[in-house]
Amino acid sequence: MTQPALRTELLLDSVLPEYDETIVEHVIVDAPLDTVYPAVRTMNLLDVHSPLMDAAMFLRGLPERVGRWVRRDPSPEMPSAVTVGRLFDGEREESFLSGWVPLGEHAPYEIVFGAAGKVWQPEIDWRQVPPEDFAGFDEPGFAKIAANFSLREYGETRTLLTYEARTATTDPASQQRFRRYWWLVHVFVGVVMRAALRTAKDIAENESGGT
Repeated sequence: MTQPALRTELLLDSVLPEYDETIVEHVIVDAPLDTVYPAVRTMNLLDVHSPLMDAAMFLRGLPERVGRWVRRDPSPEMPSAVTVGRLFDGEREESFLSGWVPLGEHAPYEIVFGAAGKVWQPEIDWRQVPPEDFAGFDEPGFAKIAANFSLREYGETRTLLTYEARTATTDPASQQRFRRYWWLVHVFVGVVMRAALRTAKDIAENESGGT
């Protein structure tokens, strides 16, 4: 029996082929591609939790909350859901996905999204970069983040789900700032990514009746 050729190319490679740092996490899901992909696309990121992740997100958002308190700015209204799919459907929640743009989708194999910003600052300065300009964006002073969820068949009924996040800086000074920042936060980034994968896995397996 002839086996189908594995799809090896990544949209992520066309968006950010060269980068300073990357993190890649994987999980095996007891559900087929056509069930896992919608779970990833519609997963409510506000439902992604773990004790360590919640602590990390609290600490990361503390400077911004203090800044709003000093300026007497009102807290942003909490949306009911924040999903990757909303970026592609034109339903972006500005306060929670500000700066993030859709960069490519090849269902049910891959979905790619990204942002450019000064991530090392206590309050991140996001740069609004149109999706079509993202790959070539090189304005000094920024870091470009491109992330994807990619899916591959793993046997007849399971799926290998991968979450990768790449970061490339646009000049040497930004590279130095980012490396100091990355040394502090990379462990917590991995925690967040693994929590997202577990959430997608649970949704897909519940949908398909897997274990």
